[in-house]
Amino acid sequence: MNVNTKDLALTIIYAALYAALVVVFSPISFGVAQFRIAGALRPAIAKRWILAFGYGLGVLVGNFFSPFAGPWDLIFMPLMSIIAGLAGFLIAKRFNQNYFVSGAVTAVIIAFSLSFMFEQLGISPFLVALPMLLVTELATCLIGAAVFTLIDKRFKW
Repeated sequence: MNVNTKDLALTIIYAALYAALVVVFSPISFGVAQFRIAGALRPAIAKRWILAFGYGLGVLVGNFFSPFAGPWDLIFMPLMSIIAGLAGFLIAKRFNQNYFVSGAVTAVIIAFSLSFMFEQLGISPFLVALPMLLVTELATCLIGAAVFTLIDKRFKW
C-alpha cells in the first residue's frame, strides 16, 4: 500500500482523462442507455490498485455534468466506482493482472450499481436497465482491455 509520487501523478492524470472523456462525450455518457467511452480506461486498474481511486475521482468530476447530478451521482457512484475498481484489481491479480478480467469485474459491478441507482431515482426498473448496461459496460471494457493488452506488448508500466 505504498504510494509514490509517480503513482499519485498517474492517478491524477487517469482521473482527469476519465472526467474529460465523460464530458467530451456527454451526450452518450449519461442515462440508461449510456455508453461511456471513458469506461475503456477501467481495465488499466489491473496493473495499479491506486487507479481505482483515480477512477472514483474521475467519476465524481464527470458526474458534475450529469443531468441527474445529485447525491446518487456525486456520492454513490464514485464510491461504487472505487469498490468496483478495487474488486477488479484484486480478482485480476489472481489472473496475472489480466486487463480483461479487471474490466469484466468492474463492468458488472458498475452495471448493477447503475441499475440500482436508476431504479431508486424512478428512471428505469432495475431489470430493464441491467441488460442494456451490462452490454455497454462490458463492451467498453472489452475495447479498453484489448487496447491496454496491445500497449503492454510495446511498453511496460
